Amino acid sequence: MKLFFASDIHGSFIAAQKAIAAFEQSGAKYLILLGDILNHGPRNALPEGYDPIKVAELLNQYADRITAVRGNCDSDVDQMLLDFPMMADYNVVMLADGRRLFLTHGHIYNADKHPQLMTGDVIVSGHTHIPVAEHKGDYYAFNPGSVAIPRNGLPASYGLLDGNALAVISFDGEVLAQMMLS
Repeated sequence: MKLFFASDIHGSFIAAQKAIAAFEQSGAKYLILLGDILNHGPRNALPEGYDPIKVAELLNQYADRITAVRGNCDSDVDQMLLDFPMMADYNVVMLADGRRLFLTHGHIYNADKHPQLMTGDVIVSGHTHIPVAEHKGDYYAFNPGSVAIPRNGLPASYGLLDGNALAVISFDGEVLAQMMLS
């Protein structure tokens, strides 16, 4: 099964369109949104193409394929525009091999502050806008970066789980980080 990860859209319709196009092209079955979906937040400049209503309308077309978690910029008002739940601080996805993906935005739980994980589990978060794919002792940490407001001079990016391979990919097709789950 393929899973597509997008984080930190921050209301950018341009970024949301790129993410949906990449999702469609990837062949992934599900789209996982890791928070900060509609609101730009007080510490961020308005992203290019800021239009939260259009972002909501676009994402709602995929509501049956979306699993989402709440980011620090998401609110009850945002939820009113979306046809899929996104107010949980975390969600858990069970993979066929018994491994868990602990999905969270990153402002409450993250690779360094998380609930008890089993060997081989993956903590998947956004929030930092910086791609990560690394083995951290008994578990793995994965961050797809940001589709709208990348940091550290990195390009906008998304994540893809294909079998046991996790990768962070720019919209130009460059692999920014990757790892194999063993």
